Amino acid sequence: MPSIELRTRQSLALTPRLQQSVRLLQLSSLEFQQELRTALDTNPFLEYDSSETEDVALATVTPGEDAGGLPAADTVATAEADSLPAEAGADGTLASAGQDEMPGDFAGEYGSHGSTRQNGDSASSDPGEWARSQPTLREQLHDALRLCRLDDRDLAVARFIVEALDDDGYLRQDLADLASTVDLEPELTEAELLVALRLVQSLDRPGLGARSLSECLALQLNALPADTPGRDVARQIVEHHLERLARREQAELQKQIGCEAEELRVACALVRKLDPKPGDCYGRAEDNYVVPDVIVRQVRNKWVVTINPAVQPRARIHRMYAELFAQSSGTSRSPLAQQLQEARWLIRNAQQRFDTIQRVAECIVAHQRAFFQYGEIALKPMVLRDVADELGLHESTISRATGNKYMATPRGIFEFKHFFPRELGTESGGTCSAAAVRALLKEMIAAENTRDPLSDVTLARMLAAQGVLVARRTVAKYRHLMKLPPAELRRQV
Repeated sequence: MPSIELRTRQSLALTPRLQQSVRLLQLSSLEFQQELRTALDTNPFLEYDSSETEDVALATVTPGEDAGGLPAADTVATAEADSLPAEAGADGTLASAGQDEMPGDFAGEYGSHGSTRQNGDSASSDPGEWARSQPTLREQLHDALRLCRLDDRDLAVARFIVEALDDDGYLRQDLADLASTVDLEPELTEAELLVALRLVQSLDRPGLGARSLSECLALQLNALPADTPGRDVARQIVEHHLERLARREQAELQKQIGCEAEELRVACALVRKLDPKPGDCYGRAEDNYVVPDVIVRQVRNKWVVTINPAVQPRARIHRMYAELFAQSSGTSRSPLAQQLQEARWLIRNAQQRFDTIQRVAECIVAHQRAFFQYGEIALKPMVLRDVADELGLHESTISRATGNKYMATPRGIFEFKHFFPRELGTESGGTCSAAAVRALLKEMIAAENTRDPLSDVTLARMLAAQGVLVARRTVAKYRHLMKLPPAELRRQV
């Protein structure tokens, strides 16, 4: 028989404000800026501090007055002032967390104040400009074409070939298909395209403009001096026997080519030294930089962590609109009241986001202090639970605070996750980090004899001799992560 009964149970529900706090914490710096700008565009109770420049919103607001010289926040309705967080400042402005403690020399290097740097760069310089700008493949080839004396038609065809190359430097389309896509008078022929292709192939690195792997390797061999040992045999291999070389059929290769075993060995080594993707050495068109969330610097033998001011667009409650709404007869359920509450939530949650990120960064720096002194080899094993227990936060909160967050240090820019390497055992019963093992492997390979490189088995034995117990397949995995080729490909004749 159906019946009706009452049961009591407890359940956890996230409030809208808590949901927003969690979502803001897991955003990257660029995503957070976009989120805040969207709120500034859609919420009338939020305004951007236009008195600050776009790249750095760093000026600290003087107590009792904001950057624009307006009266202090106590002129706003009491209902608004009471709702603002203590961390957000008296005027409701999102100020940089930990900014007041920023040392002068620290601020000078990273351009956080109006002073100029010691190297002469202006304080408003974009840190992204510090990175070395590498020309892309097409930019390099177009520059080389400007040095060639060509008529307008030949130059246009050569530029068309350059634009048809992929990022690896190959021409993947047939010349007949390309000829049909070019609108020139008179009509373009395959012979003209072939001439332009030969020109492009001679502009820069050998192998560019190849239509196949075989042609790419052959172009590189043709560019070598005629007296290079094994060059002729290597040309026969790349033109007719690449599959046999890949299958390591040495006996069959020697039989097909008709050469001595030593000559074949030299030729195979020469082929393996060639670059199958010559376009990879050029820059890429996409952005290859990140914006750090925190900046770490040593000041008076102490590592200081500060939030990067450039990732904090300054937002605040619009005083006039909030004051007018407080004086009106609007109810707490009206759409405007909800928007005002959302604006206050956003300011609180954004400030809490920066506070959490800074606390996590400070904890990471405290645990990995040896890394900042000695580098990768001193990186200690650490897990999210270590930081969560020390800060009194949940492990999921630490995971959100470290995902897609970056730290600028004197040793470079690293993701927060980089400082959480997994733990490996040692012969003495202690532990070391996987990052330290990779650093040891890199040093061993850098110091090896190039004529007799170290195999993965030998590297594992050398690590074991130092007390680090890892398997051969683990060595191979770490070597692959560091983009280092196996011993056979590192051998130089």
